[in-house]
Amino acid sequence: MALMIALRSDHHLFEAMFEELVTELTERDLTDPALTDAMNRLRQILEYNVARGKRNRGLSVIGSLRDLLPSSRLTQDTVLRALVVGWCIEMVQGFFLVADDIMDGSVTRRGQPCWYKKDGIGLDAINDTLLLEASVYRLLSKHCRNQPFYIHLLELFNETIFQTELGQTLDLMTAPAGQIDLNIFTMERYKAIVKYKTAFYSFYLPVGAAMYMAGISSKEEHNNAKNILLEMGEFFQIQDDYLDCYGDPAVTGKIGTDIQDNKCSWLVVKALEVMTPKQRLELQACYGCSDEASVAKVKALYNTLQMPALYHSYEEESYQRLQKLIACHAGNLPHSVFLNFAKKIYKRNK
Repeated sequence: MALMIALRSDHHLFEAMFEELVTELTERDLTDPALTDAMNRLRQILEYNVARGKRNRGLSVIGSLRDLLPSSRLTQDTVLRALVVGWCIEMVQGFFLVADDIMDGSVTRRGQPCWYKKDGIGLDAINDTLLLEASVYRLLSKHCRNQPFYIHLLELFNETIFQTELGQTLDLMTAPAGQIDLNIFTMERYKAIVKYKTAFYSFYLPVGAAMYMAGISSKEEHNNAKNILLEMGEFFQIQDDYLDCYGDPAVTGKIGTDIQDNKCSWLVVKALEVMTPKQRLELQACYGCSDEASVAKVKALYNTLQMPALYHSYEEESYQRLQKLIACHAGNLPHSVFLNFAKKIYKRNK
């Protein structure tokens, strides 16, 4: 194993760890024969909903840990634990996405039908999200409970999941089914949704976990990291909103539904800031409608308002602002922790 660790890239190590963890959860964890069918179902859930993502969040744990620790402290056990924690974050992402797709009525995810859309799944997928969440804590317990950072990790995962679910609550309340109220699509509400629904779990969770694993538990240093990572997370969601409308489904792996779902997206919030009263009436009539003609009218309105140009200008401004934040708030933390994350998301197309 030590030779494998030395010779293989983090990406390959991460790949190999997934099958090991699936086997651990479904074959070695609980061995009661009466649970065979349930364990087979758990394997299917993991392989369909966790294994096929981009894995940026999970790989950021070991990536950040390599930036935070000297190579002499990166023992085989430390690396393996970082891979496990990374997959736990991917499982968190998996159960959020399965639930989100049900609530949004989405059709595809990662280039395949949403889990609940598969034959024989349906709303049983709700229970599958609970299985995924429970699996996270079983793995953390087995692999980290004897470590000094274990309680920090538990609190971090608990807090982050709670924050994300609050963000999802705000998102749902801002886009109630069958009710179109453009007055609640404010930038203040949008930023709150993004911060809690996306930024904490996508950006602070993997880096915060790596910091605790590296022995960095200072509240000040974690707050400094949050200042940078939450800003990065806000841009990431704005980018996601843009790709929902303008991305190529063949590249993004999903068909955007923000317009049909009456979502408080960055595009609609920015459009409302610059449109005329007549354009607002047109938006009011078409936004949140599922028919193709209404969706096309909203997209045409976005094009008239030059939303792509506005977005690309924002992207450049956001990157420059991030550089300043890193300079001001990184403190004793290596700048590479944040710059490596930024390289993965700026200018992405999926």
